[in-house]
Amino acid sequence: MSALAAAHGLKVSGERPPLGAYVRQLWERRHFITAFATARSSAQYSQAKLGQVWQIMTPLLNAAVYYFIFGMLLGTGDSVPDFVPFLVTGVFIWTFTSASIMAGTRAISGNLGLVRALHFPRAALPVSYAIQQLQQLLFSLAALAAILACFGQFPKMSWLLAVPALLLQSIFNAGVSMIMARLAARTPDLTQLMPFVLRTWMYTSGVMWSIDKVLSHSHMPHLVAAALRYNPAAVYIDLMRFALIDSFHADQLPAHVWAVAVCWAVLAGLGGFIYFWKAEETYGRG
Repeated sequence: MSALAAAHGLKVSGERPPLGAYVRQLWERRHFITAFATARSSAQYSQAKLGQVWQIMTPLLNAAVYYFIFGMLLGTGDSVPDFVPFLVTGVFIWTFTSASIMAGTRAISGNLGLVRALHFPRAALPVSYAIQQLQQLLFSLAALAAILACFGQFPKMSWLLAVPALLLQSIFNAGVSMIMARLAARTPDLTQLMPFVLRTWMYTSGVMWSIDKVLSHSHMPHLVAAALRYNPAAVYIDLMRFALIDSFHADQLPAHVWAVAVCWAVLAGLGGFIYFWKAEETYGRG
């Protein structure tokens, strides 16, 4: 039967194309990807009276809660200069990563009708979700800049470092989103588990506390200290703090931080893309 099909030029429905062809197909649909991301971003808060304002309010409210708990009740901010800019920057940048990963878990399982009805490279879905989260972050950066200005952190040349930092973080987020999209397509229960995983990751990423300060006054095993310092979320958060906050100095960054940021982006971005592509034929089946 397979020989007969091959003799007449028939192919398996949904057959995975070679990697190079897959990349070209994805590039050809770049306009769909950006339009899909923009449409989802516009529709996300369409039922709320404040609309797109929630893109700013959500991380701000989270920052207010963390400030009350860690800054006021626990006194964490006493040892961190410019604690409010430090905290708000951490919350905004962490929200970008966590929201991208959570969106990735629903990229395939939440669009089964689209996946089963149309033929297109499935990577378009997690990539568009990652772009959507980047659009929302860019929308909220104006609020972050205003908050920083209120606490004496005004635009300067070092703010330009935020551009490559966000670019590398975006690639990392997209890669992890594709990994989670494949895993959640086979195991939908991951969507329920991921909030707990992300919450644990957040508490170990220095969003509300200074990793440098804690490690300088502790005797943690070397491997634990290295895991905290080179945690990808912490690396991207600290790069943004270094770019935006005057009191956050280079000696608070881990060694070779830009090389580490590039490595995480390449490892997650390229590895996640190939991992997702290898299961292209399975999405939407079963």
